[in-house]
Amino acid sequence: MKFPKSVYNWTSLTGAVIAVIAFFMIVFLFSISFFFNQGGSYLGLLIYIVLPAFMILGLILIPIGMWITVRKQKKSGEVGERKFPIIDLNDTRNRNAAIVFSVVTIVLLFLSAIGSYEAFEYTESVEFCGTTCHNVMVPEYTAYQNSPHSRVRCVDCHVGSGVDWYVRSKLSGLRQVYKVTLGEVPKPIETPIANLRPARETCEQCHWPEKFYPNNLRYEKHYLNNEENTEWDIKLLMKVGSDIRARGLEEGIHWHINPDVKVEYIATDHQRQEIPWVRYTNLATGEVKVFNDENNPFDEAMIDSFEVREMDCMDCHNRPSHNYLPPAFFVNQALDAGDIPKDLPWIKNTAVELCAEEYESTEEAMETIRSGVLELYESDYPEIFETRRDDIEKAIAGIQKVFSKNIFPEMKVRWDAYPTNIGHLEFNGCFRCHSDTHTSEETGDLISMDCNLCHTIVAQGPTDKLVSAPFGLGLEFMHPDGYDDWKDAFCTDCHTGVNP
Repeated sequence: MKFPKSVYNWTSLTGAVIAVIAFFMIVFLFSISFFFNQGGSYLGLLIYIVLPAFMILGLILIPIGMWITVRKQKKSGEVGERKFPIIDLNDTRNRNAAIVFSVVTIVLLFLSAIGSYEAFEYTESVEFCGTTCHNVMVPEYTAYQNSPHSRVRCVDCHVGSGVDWYVRSKLSGLRQVYKVTLGEVPKPIETPIANLRPARETCEQCHWPEKFYPNNLRYEKHYLNNEENTEWDIKLLMKVGSDIRARGLEEGIHWHINPDVKVEYIATDHQRQEIPWVRYTNLATGEVKVFNDENNPFDEAMIDSFEVREMDCMDCHNRPSHNYLPPAFFVNQALDAGDIPKDLPWIKNTAVELCAEEYESTEEAMETIRSGVLELYESDYPEIFETRRDDIEKAIAGIQKVFSKNIFPEMKVRWDAYPTNIGHLEFNGCFRCHSDTHTSEETGDLISMDCNLCHTIVAQGPTDKLVSAPFGLGLEFMHPDGYDDWKDAFCTDCHTGVNP
């Protein structure tokens, strides 16, 4: 088959070889992926992004080589000056070139349409988001898989619908690829994300604020840091919404997202944990109240220097899919699930202390956890060490398992790196505003930290001596150690994620 002389040059030939090899590799790898369900994120990266780029590069080299050849021919006088190429389909070489060009163009357009769609779908997949940048994204991907949103695609929350946010996310992705390539990714990755899409455009596509949210019963089981790993239970009636359906969001925790209410605040730190200024606006009546923290007063003359943020879902639910539990919590869960035998003496305290240590690598953590548990029973409980070795091994495996789901030394990801604002135990959360110190100068009102605003304790105490409240009433919180110091302090003054 003959082609124009300008085709016969090393640049065009090299381009043709690259394009043909890339094309057949795409077909081959796609067949493996489609028919045998083999491969992973990296195979998809090759099929839809890397190899198509090489194929396009090869195709571009063909006309470049032809152009260079024609220029050389003009300079040497082999061909005369002409402004446009002469296409004569009666000429076998021109006809062959036209047929090949037309067929290849049609095939490539068809494949490009399929490939572009597949590339789009692939870059929107959980697999791509979670495993392409493997080392960097391990903590987020692991936490996501164990979250309530594990069936929701990453892009549904981080990008949402619409072309503009899709383009923004891909441009942001290029910057992230650059940082990953050069090893400039901060450890841990900083939060909150400054340019996250508003919750009303993402969260509220599934969660409907105006829907009535009834109160629900929350049952928590704790294990104390003593030899017996004493069980301590607490049952809370969470006042998510109003007691009466007709009142909707007029009462309860979700009052904050009432469409007739606008809550704004100023945070003076990057992680939004210090909130000295709050403004409440009743959109129905026009009433406005400004609350200032007496212990950390905010100079309103500086208001233009700070971001006035309107409160939305993410201000409380700030770790909806990537929540790293503190040791006291994930060890409690492992004990309750039976992954750690609860009748091994001091196992709760030992597990928490070992998991709370800072490690350079996961491997070091696994080895230290194992040696620490073995040392406890070998030195202090030799009889248990000899007779219950299987239970000890089970405890070690259980501790290592929950550690690897919540703490990632390589990325310096721990519970204390990412404050969670739901609740008020290991982080101030609700108490950032509900502190009894945020007061309004105009009205004298304060943002109360009364426990019963958000929940009522209906039962508490050791499992075998549980104290229950009469129907319709609540109990005053009883601290397991019997002291009342908690009344004059925040929970975080003692609870750091290591205490029960």
